[in-house]
Amino acid sequence: VIDSMSSIEDTKGNNGESGEMRITNLRLIWVSTASYKTNLSIGYGSVININIRTANSRLRGTTQALYVLTKFNGSRFEFIFTNLVRDSPRLFTTVQAVFRAYDTSKMYRELKLRGAVIKDKELIILPEEKVFNKIPGVWNLSADQGNLGTFFLTNVRVVWHANLAENFNVSIPYIQIKSVRVRESKFGPALVLATSARSGSYVLGFRVDPAEKLGLVHKEVQALYDTYSADPVFGVQYSVEDQAPQLQALKVPQTVDDVEIDDSEHASRDPLAAYYADGSKGFDREPALNPYLGLAVETLQDGVTMENLWSVL
Repeated sequence: VIDSMSSIEDTKGNNGESGEMRITNLRLIWVSTASYKTNLSIGYGSVININIRTANSRLRGTTQALYVLTKFNGSRFEFIFTNLVRDSPRLFTTVQAVFRAYDTSKMYRELKLRGAVIKDKELIILPEEKVFNKIPGVWNLSADQGNLGTFFLTNVRVVWHANLAENFNVSIPYIQIKSVRVRESKFGPALVLATSARSGSYVLGFRVDPAEKLGLVHKEVQALYDTYSADPVFGVQYSVEDQAPQLQALKVPQTVDDVEIDDSEHASRDPLAAYYADGSKGFDREPALNPYLGLAVETLQDGVTMENLWSVL
């Protein structure tokens, strides 16, 4: 959960009913305050666009609201949410920013063919991505003759590219892999990656040279796939900047001031005390022109200058 805010009205379906909005890295969740059984869950993957328009709310009247247009199974759905807290843009800014972060991180979650993922025969690393192995001598068996290329195994995906053409490549996130197996093919034993229906139900075969390495590559891919399944990396990076800092973050460690005490006669003299606490003074001294101020002032005591007095201010 990235952010949570109360006093949010579902203006489209439950106009006049306040609820709580929870914004996560994958979806929007709205729960009615009156009954938790009345709720909405909107995955960002189904969102077409998000904008701000005027809406009629029973609790706020005519006001600005968040419009979320979605598409699911060929049908379009529109959701309208109104923030009941006046003069608070938090609903608009947070939802739009998180959705933008989700929309720009599709490489973490979607299978990509012939994408800009390789540069100078090296993988372009995504944020939070780590390359665990680079395996040369891997044949892509999609064509009749096969294409020789290189495997990159990371904590997020499996990437293959042809050695002779970098733009002939495939990026397969673990989230889209349905199974990892070794099967026989007309080219001999091959590593077969089957993808989900959402990504097109592809069956991708790869032959590894020498053949003795196939078992090791299969085990490594399976291990990385299992690790990802237990702790997935979705790539949505967002932090609430206006969140109040924790008390520990505000504490300042105690330090000892590096102070040097000057015991000289000039430093120990208090100009204000010398000027105001003249106990021996029984009468006003004669005024005299002071060049420092350009004014006539009462004559100062011996050893006291106007510069000393002025420096205190």
